[in-house]
Amino acid sequence: MLGIDSRTLKIAWTLFLLALVLILLYQIRSIIIVFALALFLAHLLTPLVDLLVRLFAGKIHRTASLAIAYVIFIGVIVSLGILIGSTIVQQASTLASKLPATIQSNPLERIPLPSWLEGERDTLNQSVDRGLQQLGASIIPNLSQAARDILSGLSGLLIVILIPILSFLFLKTGRELRLHLLSFFSDSSRPLVDSILDDLHAMLSQYIRALIFLCLATFCAYSSFLSLARVSYPVLLAAFAATLEFIPVLGALIGAVTIVLVSLISGYGHPIVVIAFLAVYRVFQDYVLSPYLMSAGVEVPPLLVLFGLLAGEKLGGIPGMFFSVPVIAALRTVLGRMRKSTYVV
Repeated sequence: MLGIDSRTLKIAWTLFLLALVLILLYQIRSIIIVFALALFLAHLLTPLVDLLVRLFAGKIHRTASLAIAYVIFIGVIVSLGILIGSTIVQQASTLASKLPATIQSNPLERIPLPSWLEGERDTLNQSVDRGLQQLGASIIPNLSQAARDILSGLSGLLIVILIPILSFLFLKTGRELRLHLLSFFSDSSRPLVDSILDDLHAMLSQYIRALIFLCLATFCAYSSFLSLARVSYPVLLAAFAATLEFIPVLGALIGAVTIVLVSLISGYGHPIVVIAFLAVYRVFQDYVLSPYLMSAGVEVPPLLVLFGLLAGEKLGGIPGMFFSVPVIAALRTVLGRMRKSTYVV
């Protein structure tokens, strides 16, 4: 027919369907983000749920264990909010009230410079003044835009309520969903798909827990150092930097730059000490702590990370940057399992 053999038609039809699926996924990307966050939360709570199931084996239903796990999780979040949230809000309010006057002043005037830079103080003052003026004019719009990117057009109600509900359903019906998914494949390919799902579950669980530990480590290290060094707003800056750890590479850079800028405009007299600490901690985290927590199963080559960040930002903004590394790691996991298998696609 039309001089085209059936094999070529099948390939063209497959490519057309694949392109159609990708277009549909892009159109509903905001919904996918909600389900992905729910899946992340489910993997985060899985060890606690499994522990409760073992403790109450045969005594209570798994659903009750899920409910207890959620009560514990919510209790931890509320406790952290009470212990840390009030301090963060207070320091943020103080910074916001002092920022306009600080920007109009001359922060470098109170900071000793090296002798070789002392002759350029006036030039540096003008450069810093222009930078701070631009920062003050754009900080609120940038924060607002970041919030819109994070929410990806979704209301806060979906973030606060829908994600925990979906996560609960993932935990409750995860085994049934897996069996239902495997039923779509033939008996010959089912073992491969089952092993891929095992690998993805292990990879995602390890990545989420490692990311949480890295954020906690960053918050503890930054808040402790900034408090001991008597830098203004230590808890606020530590919480800001820890939150940005969810964004690979760029998040850590933005957090470090923000800490240095705030310490400068607040009149801290030893910025070199802050810069040195940030550099040492980054080396420790990137070459000791992160490889230990992530292990070889989650590590992604730097070039792929940068590509994922750029592509993710274009496709989904800040959420796209956050999901870039786990998506690339998941693709590597799937391809690695298929390469080891004797299954032929």
